[in-house]
Amino acid sequence: MQVTAQRGTGPLQYAIQIGKHQLLSDAPEALGGENSGPEPHDLLAAALAACTALTVTMYAKRKGMALDDVKVRIEHGQKEGAYELQRHIEFVGALGADEKVRLLDIANKCPVHKTLSGTIRIQTEAV
Repeated sequence: MQVTAQRGTGPLQYAIQIGKHQLLSDAPEALGGENSGPEPHDLLAAALAACTALTVTMYAKRKGMALDDVKVRIEHGQKEGAYELQRHIEFVGALGADEKVRLLDIANKCPVHKTLSGTIRIQTEAV
């Protein structure tokens, strides 16, 4: 999968293309943007939230659990010299305590969580 970002219509707006999907990213007005889309760190947090919800939902369906919904909230920002993502998960449905513990374990195995918790290498080249 390739992701591209090209200048949008606003002073700091960028159009992001992900396969056939497009979304916008921008800076807040206080930083010279128009706030027409989420900031990049918000997109990172959104990736973790979406991956968590999808992973848990797919697992629960496969195991026949009575999970009606998964609500994920991510608080994020700089804290004590590190960027911190604090994830809050609410499992909605008639689930037992053991099932909730298992789903929490599965949430920690979502691919984005594993990527962010592992070693990340970014290779950059000017073209």
